[in-house]
Amino acid sequence: DYVTGAVYPYFTAEEIYSMIPELEELAVVTAETLFNIFSEDMTPSHWSRLAERVAQVFEREGPRGVIVAHGTDTMGYTAAALAFALRRLPGPVILVGAQRSSDRPSSDAATNVLAAAITALKAPFAESVVVMHAGLNDTEFYVHRGVKVRKMHTSRRDAFRSVNAIPLAKVLLPSREFRLFARRYIPRSGEGVVLENGFDEKTALIKFYPGMKPDILDFLVDKGYHGVVIEGSGLGHVATRLIPSVRRAVEEGVAVVIASQCLWGRVNMNVYRTGVELLKAGAIPAEDMLPETAYVKLSWILARTRDLGEVRKLFLTNIAYEIDERSEEWYYPPLNYFEAGISR
Repeated sequence: DYVTGAVYPYFTAEEIYSMIPELEELAVVTAETLFNIFSEDMTPSHWSRLAERVAQVFEREGPRGVIVAHGTDTMGYTAAALAFALRRLPGPVILVGAQRSSDRPSSDAATNVLAAAITALKAPFAESVVVMHAGLNDTEFYVHRGVKVRKMHTSRRDAFRSVNAIPLAKVLLPSREFRLFARRYIPRSGEGVVLENGFDEKTALIKFYPGMKPDILDFLVDKGYHGVVIEGSGLGHVATRLIPSVRRAVEEGVAVVIASQCLWGRVNMNVYRTGVELLKAGAIPAEDMLPETAYVKLSWILARTRDLGEVRKLFLTNIAYEIDERSEEWYYPPLNYFEAGISR
């Protein structure tokens, strides 16, 4: 907007395609606009509509892959939602965005879309993924698994990181090389897409903090929420005073999941007394899932069942590689990353 200077979601899919003529060298591309909104305005109902449309496109048009242009702020949520809603895909669903808006000379939109298109053509997997810059240059791009990715910087081009995992692959430009890192992935399928759609919008994600009062949980229960994910501290803890409210929520049929604010590592509620008491109260550990992924998964499960026993079973079932059985030490970024910069 040249009056206010603010950025609006203006470009249509066709306009983005016309701005990247290199795409014609790679494949025949069909573009359409499903929503034209900021990513912070996305809701679970938007996830459902998007998943339905992706399934239709795969079934009717048979593309090598589907690229979804998406705002970066909530891209991880949508990527996770598509991972749970879509099964037996013939190709990947690739979410891509830009950290610099498309009207700016420094925009990363074009190169990100090119890397996404190469992923659609060359990837052996058929998962929901995010493709964004792997560094500050325009030559390397990581392909992140949709249930393991998080935006970790407000403005850098390489803002996205795989958490408790490594990227699935890397794309290089201008060579258009595709390097596969992953040993385990969901392969392309020719058996027909399965759409398991729907998300329970009566699911909440809240963050524990020192001084947090139990009435926040009580409020959600009283308002008829069906599930709550709590970002606990450390291995998965909240203040002792909150445990009776967790117990009350579970007794009233509300699923309570405990994730960790630490992001890296996994929840282990068997170490300290607080965690043990939370388990006794009926809380479900989020393993090594990101809080956002745990929220999306719980919402997806609650749209299928409200039986807490079944909810627990499904939540602890690895559906889209959202749970890694082992927390590898080398997943965690090194602490001395800054030393090279200081020594210059």
